[in-house]
Amino acid sequence: MSPKFFASMISPDKRGRRSSGSITASHGFTLIEVVLALSIFALMAAILYGAFALGHTAVEKSDANSTRNQKQRAIADLLGGYIRSTFPYRDSPQEQSIFFDGESDGLTFISAYSQGMGGRGMAKISIAKVEDSDGRAALKLEESTPVRIDPDSGSAGQSYSVVMQENVREFRLAYLDPQAEDEKWEERWDGREMGILPRAVRLSYLNDSGKEVRWIFPIMMSVLAQ
Repeated sequence: MSPKFFASMISPDKRGRRSSGSITASHGFTLIEVVLALSIFALMAAILYGAFALGHTAVEKSDANSTRNQKQRAIADLLGGYIRSTFPYRDSPQEQSIFFDGESDGLTFISAYSQGMGGRGMAKISIAKVEDSDGRAALKLEESTPVRIDPDSGSAGQSYSVVMQENVREFRLAYLDPQAEDEKWEERWDGREMGILPRAVRLSYLNDSGKEVRWIFPIMMSVLAQ
């Protein structure tokens, strides 16, 4: 056989091997392509993590605000129930003066609403700002039954207190004069001196986040008497 025959038998295999090698090389990844892909993946992961963290923070903040608002509504409902039911209590039928001791930093009065007695019966209510040993102020409510104007008269009865709000600042109480033609708020209201109840009580303070909380509670017996 001639040398050309052998050459023709060998040449197709070599061409096939060269062709196969070129195909394999064309489907591989270079180091730059791998680094670029990893960089894109890391960037996408960072974006997704940031979005997840932002959403989680927003949910936590929303939950905290919702809890705070629910607590403030509960405080307003309880205080409003007591103050709206303020009763012009007198020590005796012959007594002309009314028991209502209102200052800018505290209030003591008689309410026809008693939480301790299931909403029925009268109770002596005190609302004041108190400070703990560390100097932090809190809004405290105290209810006492039965009604005793003089703490030395009769039995002590029952009383309970609850801290309505902690870390309060700039706590203020004011009282709306029912006899003034224009809206006039007084910093002090003594029922024995005035002879009547104020028309409304305004309570304001700054909460732990520095936001002002302000409520105005009308005294129904004074409003209906106008």
